[in-house]
Amino acid sequence: MSVTTIGLDLAKSIFQIHGVDARGNSVLKRRVRRGELLAFFGSLPACLVGMEACSSAHHWARELLALGHEVRLIPPQYAKPYVKRNKTDAADAEAICEAVGRPNMRFVPVKSRESQGLLTLHRVRSLVVRQRTASVNAARGLLSEFGITAPKGMCRIATLRRDMEAATEDVLPREARAALDVLFEHLDDLTKKLDAVDRDILAWHKTSEASQRLATAPGVGPLTATALIAAVGDASQFASARHFAAWLGLTPRISASGSREHIGRISKGGDRYLRTLLIHGARALVGTSFRRGVKPRPWLQALIGRRPVNVASVAVAHKTARALWAMIRREEAYRPPAIFMAAA
Repeated sequence: MSVTTIGLDLAKSIFQIHGVDARGNSVLKRRVRRGELLAFFGSLPACLVGMEACSSAHHWARELLALGHEVRLIPPQYAKPYVKRNKTDAADAEAICEAVGRPNMRFVPVKSRESQGLLTLHRVRSLVVRQRTASVNAARGLLSEFGITAPKGMCRIATLRRDMEAATEDVLPREARAALDVLFEHLDDLTKKLDAVDRDILAWHKTSEASQRLATAPGVGPLTATALIAAVGDASQFASARHFAAWLGLTPRISASGSREHIGRISKGGDRYLRTLLIHGARALVGTSFRRGVKPRPWLQALIGRRPVNVASVAVAHKTARALWAMIRREEAYRPPAIFMAAA
């Protein structure tokens, strides 16, 4: 049995394997338990192993690379068209085996443990932020039932809490006060955890020259810079800046047939977290155009003049993504446009 290509369908405990020889004939179909997987691949000669880029894929890719195999990670949506009829583990493994050998297939680079460690910080931070937002919304909603309200924003929560503590039992019953005290204590705990994660991310940012270079771009801070460095790496996987922006989901969808072409909204593909950070940074950059005492950017003012603010923010995020790709590839700091330098 000379296996040259293997499709590996990942799971929690039982993995499905489908292997073919040099002519593409199926020569291996097997289910392997998690504890037996490395021993099984260790007994095989070096071959091409394809896996979907899903949970635990990078871990298994590193382990198989250490055994001498060539590993390629495929985006799940690119492997799906090769599934024949019913959706089973065996069909998925066969589809992965078929897809990994296609010459025009796109692959996901294997992340290092260090990159995944930094991305873990960002994922935990995102989760804590969502939990804190949910707790704030719950506190606002519950207190509004008793007529206690505060303006929007995290900075107003302290005011909301003081108003709750100052309310008498005629306004806020004792049972409600006790429950809300628990909620605010939970909110304080989440804020402390969020601050701790932010300190860890900032500490990593200060030790990385690449991350500090990215932070020189307008609308990019330590959060965005560290997340991009961890998720993207050297950016050599992208042929151009537009490909990078398309991977982030910042390019428009195109529907064309014959001579008719329709350009719609952005695709929102790729990593939602990275796209969110870039758009938030772009919103902050667009917001400076409405402030007094801030040096104007002619190109940005012209963009806001012909497009709504939200549309302009996404366009700025697209522009920033292209600049970041060039900065990563060339290992350079941000260089302001010549027009902006002349206006300054």
